[in-house]
Amino acid sequence: MKTLSTLHGAVLASLLSSTALAAELTVPSGGSIQDVVNQAAPGDTILVEPGIYHQSVYVDKPRITLRGLRDGDNWALLDGEMKLNDGIIASGHSIVIDGFRVTGYKGNGIMTQGANNFEISNNYVEGAFYGIFPQFGRNGLVIGNTVTGAEDAGIYVGMSDNVDVIDNVAFGNVMGIEFENTRNALMAGNHVYDNAAGITLTLVPGLPVKDAYSQVIRDNRIIGNNHVNFAPASSIAAGVPSGTGILVVGPDNITIENNEIADNDNVGVFVADLITFGMDSDPKLDPYSDGVRVMGNTWRGNGENMNGMLAEMLAATGKTGIEVLAMGKGRDSCVLPGDGIDTLGTRRWQDCLGDNSVAGFATARLEGGAEEPEYTLEQKGRLTYLAVCTGCHAYDSVLHGPSMQSIQAIYDGDPSGMVGYITDPVRKREGFPEMPPQTYLGEETLDAIASYILEDLGK
Repeated sequence: MKTLSTLHGAVLASLLSSTALAAELTVPSGGSIQDVVNQAAPGDTILVEPGIYHQSVYVDKPRITLRGLRDGDNWALLDGEMKLNDGIIASGHSIVIDGFRVTGYKGNGIMTQGANNFEISNNYVEGAFYGIFPQFGRNGLVIGNTVTGAEDAGIYVGMSDNVDVIDNVAFGNVMGIEFENTRNALMAGNHVYDNAAGITLTLVPGLPVKDAYSQVIRDNRIIGNNHVNFAPASSIAAGVPSGTGILVVGPDNITIENNEIADNDNVGVFVADLITFGMDSDPKLDPYSDGVRVMGNTWRGNGENMNGMLAEMLAATGKTGIEVLAMGKGRDSCVLPGDGIDTLGTRRWQDCLGDNSVAGFATARLEGGAEEPEYTLEQKGRLTYLAVCTGCHAYDSVLHGPSMQSIQAIYDGDPSGMVGYITDPVRKREGFPEMPPQTYLGEETLDAIASYILEDLGK
């Protein structure tokens, strides 16, 4: 039998060994980031020297830190030249993506796909469809980034749980920051300005996550979000009304507190239901937003230049200068009576109480982090569908691309045909964005995705 001291020595040796195994690798200016990622082992840190990189990077290993080095205005710059689809995509758990400038990608600037315990920090992302896009992850942090020029959302947290979005800047996007079908999330300390809509909290039908709740929006500056909506016509984002500070469509248990909400042409906060936006096709969703609390915010100059869809909808009321507009049959919402704000449609709302405050709420993340499971090939097919495909495709309705039902009909009994298209797609339908090739996922994973979509999805 081993003695206690021997066991302690073995544990210490194991810890020292794992620490020693973690390496620091460097990508020289203009070198291949992907080559170094391929060489890296879990736990390694990859330092990318300042320079220009016309590359896409895919990280599928856990516990990798990918850090761009900076010398003044000289960044580690990933430039897709509007030829490449994605800047950095990561599916490994405990990924850190820090310090890059990312520009000129047609799809995603930075995306995590099914990664838990992720951190995306201190990046500058411009000119993508989604700027920063954590999808189907648990326990994440998006902090200190600047995002601009996104045709959808600058920062887009999709179908995720326990995520903090803190101290970011989002401007010049269709939507500055969005929580979509997301549970238990915090948005705090962000500066969101000159977007079509500043902050959007949505519950989108046709996706595998059927609810959204417990979101705290506090201590943000939401200023002058009056940019023209430049989303592609086929995109669901094209229906977002410009001139909106905060848009809430569908999620429950939302607290909007201690924000500065100013100079948004149509409305400060707009609480609506899925029916208002023609998105009530999913019988598994509750289309109404319940439990919205608006309290302790600073308001200035909202609703003073109404235009577009909202101006037409509200013309008969003759009202302008609306800070809070509510439509639909949501229940149990409240506004703080002492705020003295102009509201419309809040007749059924109550007065918020002091104990509704979340001013001290510091994080939505899990103490100790989330589990980091490994998956069988069959599980990986389903997870990759959830983490990748549902970013653009709903099951029975149009999100950004055609519905999965229509895709199933095209490739029924032909999984190899589906894999062939995913590998080398061509535009088949006018009005839809071009689909990027997904070859980075690898043949084995693509086969598993096709099998899941054609044999299991919706059945």
